[in-house]
Amino acid sequence: MSSPPAYPGIRISGCWALGAEGSSHAESLDRLLPPVGTGRSPRKRTTSQCKSEPPLLRTSKRTIYTAGRPPWYNEHGTQSKEAFAIGLGGGSASGKTTVARMIIEALDVPWVVLLSMDSFYKVLTTQQQEQAAHNNFNFDHPDAFDFDLIVSTLKKLKQGKSVKVPVYDFTTHSRKKDWKTLYGANVIIFEGIMAFADKTLLELLDMKIFVDTDSDIRLVRRLRRDISERGRDIEGVIKQYNKFVKPAFDQYIQPTMRVADIVVPWGSGNTVAIDLIVQHMHSQLEERELSVRAALASAHQCHPLPRTLSVLKSTPQVRGMHTIIRDKETSRDEFIFYSKRLMRLLIEHALSFLPFQDCVVQTPQGQDYAGKCYAGKQITGVSILRAGETMEPALRAVCKDVRIGTILIQTNQLTGEPELHYLRLPKDISDDHVILMDCTVSTGAAAMMAVRVLLDHDVPEDKIFLLSLLMAEMGVHSVAYAFPRVRIITTAVDKRVNDLFRIIPGIGNFGDRYFGTDAAPDGSDEEEVASTS
Repeated sequence: MSSPPAYPGIRISGCWALGAEGSSHAESLDRLLPPVGTGRSPRKRTTSQCKSEPPLLRTSKRTIYTAGRPPWYNEHGTQSKEAFAIGLGGGSASGKTTVARMIIEALDVPWVVLLSMDSFYKVLTTQQQEQAAHNNFNFDHPDAFDFDLIVSTLKKLKQGKSVKVPVYDFTTHSRKKDWKTLYGANVIIFEGIMAFADKTLLELLDMKIFVDTDSDIRLVRRLRRDISERGRDIEGVIKQYNKFVKPAFDQYIQPTMRVADIVVPWGSGNTVAIDLIVQHMHSQLEERELSVRAALASAHQCHPLPRTLSVLKSTPQVRGMHTIIRDKETSRDEFIFYSKRLMRLLIEHALSFLPFQDCVVQTPQGQDYAGKCYAGKQITGVSILRAGETMEPALRAVCKDVRIGTILIQTNQLTGEPELHYLRLPKDISDDHVILMDCTVSTGAAAMMAVRVLLDHDVPEDKIFLLSLLMAEMGVHSVAYAFPRVRIITTAVDKRVNDLFRIIPGIGNFGDRYFGTDAAPDGSDEEEVASTS
């Protein structure tokens, strides 16, 4: 865990950075959690039904993905640095969500996960359900939250793993059947009224921010929200605030201010405080940068090709088709025709590695025939957009009722690193044999990321088949080293990649040649540099 920013005793335009030491954190927390049953009246839950966070935020500078995958992968296919986790605490209607958005916009990083504490209310017993139905269950006590699930979820996100997050229905006071999937990111922002009320959770937070907004302002915001959005009268809102909301804040929330690294008075109005927070975070993120492709380029070279690699036999026919599609003078029509022929051969070759079992059928002549049948449950094809989708027709032609999924991985033009932008996979894919398709694989960075996504969806590594028309030795080594049980199947392997990570001698920009689109202005190979492995 990163050390908290050291600004003890300093007030910067309304931003106090509390210099609380780690030893005092534990002592403070021991005083924060009084025993259950304090005699305080339970409050009626006034928040509306929890909604899933949007998959992206659009700011003036860029689109920020809130369910993405971190770009920090090393040559082992794992995350090199943990994500930076921010805890954002404060009272109800203090402006935590607004402050979080301001931090996100000022940070200007592509991957952020927003995690709300509202998703982690405990599953109520039958007796508690009855109390909640009569507004007699206290949802503002720390015991109302599932801190064990919060901690395990945050740990996985920091490690770059995917997590299932519950969706809580405040109407029925229960978790919905379908949970949402989130991935790790550059930055994780965890916000909630009890964000600092658990010792183990505090240890996972790299920065703790308390949004301190005047109680009168918070009351006005609640009045505006509950009257305009929830159809309540002013007397009822004020009664709830005085009886439930304010006592809960005084007893459980305000005391956690002492463990915060930074206290932001006035919430979103304190732009100087937010700037200070962003500056510190930028310094932390800079230490975590890693050039993925540069690391892959120097790893695992001069080794023999792995046993998991299978190359289509280089018959005169196969070599002749390669000659045609590699020729820069080949017309688009011929390029498409012979590429499709190679794809069909490649996929039929790949199917021979699927598990088969003995079976006996009866012929029309009434005779038994001892044959073979597929021993798995189903076959799913997953294409890495955009070039990978050109292989889908060939797969459909030889696999009846095959299911298709897609993954869009593109390179950040500033960092040169692969980033996951879109994902659509069939349900229950973990039971299938998955054919992962991309037309060219150079360094293997995008292929590794795609495999990692499949593993996150519980697809066994030995059920993943990576298919590509052309691969560089570097890409083969990278994928095989990171995922030694993934089967790699291609029609040809070229020896080198150049300084721009293009395969040499290569095939050119496969997507541009196949779809007839113009090449990138700098002549770069899109499938090898901008959106492929």
